[in-house]
Amino acid sequence: MPFAEHPLSETHPLASGFRSYQRVQTPNLGRVLARWAAGLGLLTLLAGFLPWTQNIRSTGRLTTLRPQDRPQTVPSTLAGRIARWYVREGQLVKKGDTLVQIAEIKEKYFDPQLVQRTQEQLTAKQGALQENQAKNQALQQQMQALRAGLQVSLNKARNKVIQSELKVNSDEADLRAVRNDFAIAQRQQERQEALYAQGLKSLTEVEQRRLKFQESTAKLQSAENKLAASRQELTNAQLELSSLAAEYQDKMAKSESDRRSVTGYRFDTEGQIAKMRNELANLSIRAGFYFITAPQDGYVVRALKEGLGEIVKEGEPIVTVMPNAPVLAAELYVQPMDIPLLTVGRKVRLQFDGWPALVFSGWPGTSFGTFGGVVSVIDNIDSQGQYRILVTPDPELEPWPKPLRVGSGVYGWALLDNVTIWYELWRQLNGFPPDFVGDPGAAKDGKGGKEGKEAKKAEKGGATEEEAK
Repeated sequence: MPFAEHPLSETHPLASGFRSYQRVQTPNLGRVLARWAAGLGLLTLLAGFLPWTQNIRSTGRLTTLRPQDRPQTVPSTLAGRIARWYVREGQLVKKGDTLVQIAEIKEKYFDPQLVQRTQEQLTAKQGALQENQAKNQALQQQMQALRAGLQVSLNKARNKVIQSELKVNSDEADLRAVRNDFAIAQRQQERQEALYAQGLKSLTEVEQRRLKFQESTAKLQSAENKLAASRQELTNAQLELSSLAAEYQDKMAKSESDRRSVTGYRFDTEGQIAKMRNELANLSIRAGFYFITAPQDGYVVRALKEGLGEIVKEGEPIVTVMPNAPVLAAELYVQPMDIPLLTVGRKVRLQFDGWPALVFSGWPGTSFGTFGGVVSVIDNIDSQGQYRILVTPDPELEPWPKPLRVGSGVYGWALLDNVTIWYELWRQLNGFPPDFVGDPGAAKDGKGGKEGKEAKKAEKGGATEEEAK
């Protein structure tokens, strides 16, 4: 291999002192390598001042933003056995389409005419209630009649008492007249007896006077008996007047008792009617549960029960349905150290499983196959040491691919502040978190322009000082 002489072999002060040094030669390959190493070092030094977008990396899977768009299991509302399948797995169904038919397994509901018979029982009970109401009205009328009859009977009894009192008064007057006649007859008899004893009156005249005295005595006795009978009639009339109210009170109490019994029966019948109506409504609704329908438009993903005649329990899931055209969202999990840096509205770049992509996390503009997103939801509690966030498509960027399916893997980069590469390397080596850049929507809230930049700069400077401390 040819060697070139050292350019300083003759002029260097050591050249005269060392003979071997005069024979040392530098190869051309060494010069090239030195130049390349110097150039690469300079490029590396310059590259350290290139911009780098800080980001928070996370992984997760595709889900839906709205709960009603997520896969759901359709349960059986009642216990029964599978009678017929109307769909197959992968089939598109509309809301209300029949999925499965369930047959009864409880002997209480075996009768196919159970609803009609319950309706007949309800009709009979309603008829009995109407008759009961008619009987109640009749008892009320009877009560009114008893009250009216009581007033008439009381008036009649009072009149009879008055009549008896008048008769007693009349008999007392007659008795007084008869007593006067008796007294007169008694005195006349005594005079006649005295005259007869003197021989002035005949025996015939004395006997006539005695006969009249006997007649007066009889009239007096009759008048006294008549007065006693009148007084007894007055007493009986007064007693009848007193007992009449009690008699009618007993009748009215009995009528009121019958009326209350009828009212109690009416309330009991109304309760039974309400219960039968409830049972009839439950039976009518239960009849609609024999056919399990799709809760919304979607695809039948999986049948959780197979075959015909298989018994299912109440509330047991039968089939899984995936809603059609769901609103997709990326479910990502972030470390607790990074969650304070995220806010709703933060921009995120996403890479989906099965979608070709070339990713430079620090240079999102040069990446290929990634899609934009916006943080929509941040959980307030952790899930197994990580926090969940939901990212939805960014309306200002390209839409997400249509072939995406719920459950596929997702890789995300939440975009933060732009820094130099050497600063990012220094941060990574020290294990510091990314710079806190504040709320991305602060500019929309009136903190844009110069004031917003100064606040952001002050905030960033404060964070840097804390990190340095």
